Amino acid sequence: MDKIKNILKAKAEVIEENLIKLLDCQDELAPQLTKSMKYTLLSGGKRIRPILTLLIAELLEGNYQAALKAGSALEMIHSYSLIHDDLPAMDDDKLRRGKKTNHLVFGEATAILAGDGLLTYAFQVLADLELKPDLKVKIIANTAKFSGYQGMVGGQVLDLEAENKDLTLQEMQKVHQAKTGALIKASVLNGVYCSDFKPEEKKALLTYAEKIGVLFQIVDDLLDLTGETEAMGKVVGRDQELNKATYPKLLGLKKAQKEAEKYAKEAKEALIIFGKKAEKLEALIDFILKRQQ
Repeated sequence: MDKIKNILKAKAEVIEENLIKLLDCQDELAPQLTKSMKYTLLSGGKRIRPILTLLIAELLEGNYQAALKAGSALEMIHSYSLIHDDLPAMDDDKLRRGKKTNHLVFGEATAILAGDGLLTYAFQVLADLELKPDLKVKIIANTAKFSGYQGMVGGQVLDLEAENKDLTLQEMQKVHQAKTGALIKASVLNGVYCSDFKPEEKKALLTYAEKIGVLFQIVDDLLDLTGETEAMGKVVGRDQELNKATYPKLLGLKKAQKEAEKYAKEAKEALIIFGKKAEKLEALIDFILKRQQ
């Protein structure tokens, strides 16, 4: 576990440096807006999504620099979603990564526009990728699909609509596959498209993405019940407070943990065709399963 933690830390530092570079090279039309964008984007976090893009590109011996940019763009989109998710009209959260949420520092209007700025700039970054035109277009289309109304944004709406409702397991999974799983799938596919790949490799990695997307959500649900605010960097217990459908609520703690272990096992099985080359991706599964924040 220490080995994968060191790998993730090193990758996160590379991504952080690239994010700083991408934001600092821009002419500041509205300095307060840029400050708000940086406040959330550069506030730390696990950087799982861009790390996935890098690890997939490494596995397939692809274009590392393109993967770094493509992953960084996805982190911008993820950060925009956090800013908007924390707004009073949505989850109304006060704490994110151990800091006051964006709208409490910069005001709601600037927070909304900071999210808009991160989302749109992400696509500018993708448009500058040094890849074959067809692969660049696939990455842009893939990112738009899985971050938009057919993916993350649609999932956020389903999540809001599900508050104070009793969902079935299948209905809840539909919410999570979009809200959480879609951007993880985009991260994996972007890594694929930064590389030369075989159809069977893409299929296996898509299965891997789907499984770890569910795994990530189950663990997130469990930590909202069992984690501590200081360690998590956000207020725990919000799922219960908002009466959201979660795996522990539907299955109970023990069954939810078993479900997490099942998805971890299935994610590892999807990597078999790569052999030892996929050891980092396999170790990432255990990291997600056992994470404490």
